[in-house]
Amino acid sequence: MSAVRASMPTGEHTAVAPAPSRPTSRDVARAAGVSQATVSLVLRDKWHGRVSPGTAETVRAAARDLGYRPNIAARDLRLGRRRTALLVVPALTNEFFARVYTGAAQAAAQRDVGVVLYPSPEGLGPARDPFESARATLDGVIASSMAADALTALHDGSLPLVMLDSSPVDTPAAATVNLDLADGMRQVVRHLLALGHRHLAHLTAGVDSWTFALRARALDAALEGATGVRLTRAPADELSVTGGLRTAECLLTGSPRPSALICDDDLLAAGACKAARRLGLRVPQEVSVTGFDDLSLATAVEPELTTVRLAAEDFGAAGMRALLAVLDGRDPDTTPLPVQLLTRASTCLAPQR
Repeated sequence: MSAVRASMPTGEHTAVAPAPSRPTSRDVARAAGVSQATVSLVLRDKWHGRVSPGTAETVRAAARDLGYRPNIAARDLRLGRRRTALLVVPALTNEFFARVYTGAAQAAAQRDVGVVLYPSPEGLGPARDPFESARATLDGVIASSMAADALTALHDGSLPLVMLDSSPVDTPAAATVNLDLADGMRQVVRHLLALGHRHLAHLTAGVDSWTFALRARALDAALEGATGVRLTRAPADELSVTGGLRTAECLLTGSPRPSALICDDDLLAAGACKAARRLGLRVPQEVSVTGFDDLSLATAVEPELTTVRLAAEDFGAAGMRALLAVLDGRDPDTTPLPVQLLTRASTCLAPQR
């Protein structure tokens, strides 16, 4: 310590700015004009029959306006209770979401956090509260590929929410973690253009969601400035191999026929390959096909799919780490996760017309 003091010029002092204070329950009580006990009842969802609905809403509004987050780490230490997070996904039949859960559960286990997996019965639609009151039993929610307004039964601002694969703009979530999907689509376009493909068809998922709308916008942006390129776009009637087959048949029987199909998902891409074979077309010699996700299916089909690998386990782990950071009062890391184009046998040089 003496050496440090000797090195400092005499009479000079270093001013250290105080860290911004975190809103407390007392601040919420003052803003709402109620007692701290009332704030505690409302934010722990124990107010029914004890506090009027109007007062409860006033407290919740004050908490939202102040950006108040309860110190859950201190509460759990006091109560000797293990934290529990709810992971909401549209479906478990999709391998991608199962891998997201695996990554989230592994990251949670490192912090002794329990994970409850909830596949929403309504898919992308409104998710019902799986408990009598999720807020009374959970510490936070992670939602993968769900719209924020589909989670109103699980989240009212008092329960920390982390969104995966969702718009980071105008969201009630405490944090949003995404994959760099736009870069994935750029990699696909660069690959196909380098192979000489100029008539492309985008076989879309046909699902009204942020993630698939982003892929379409990224594809359009990647083709800006490319000369002599024609793009056809057609939505699948369902996100499945069968849906991909039906839509690809329509695209491949059109005139002129596209030389490459860019599919929003590996299931659609597998259906596209199946459609090509039914029409007597060789993949990739007569039509190249690309997918997205790198599911197990990508290497189970023949030829194996050129696809964009989405590191689903890392994605789930990043979402869990973000939620734990929010619970601890730290800033979560929301840097988009990188993706990688895996070039396999379903793409080659464009055929000469």
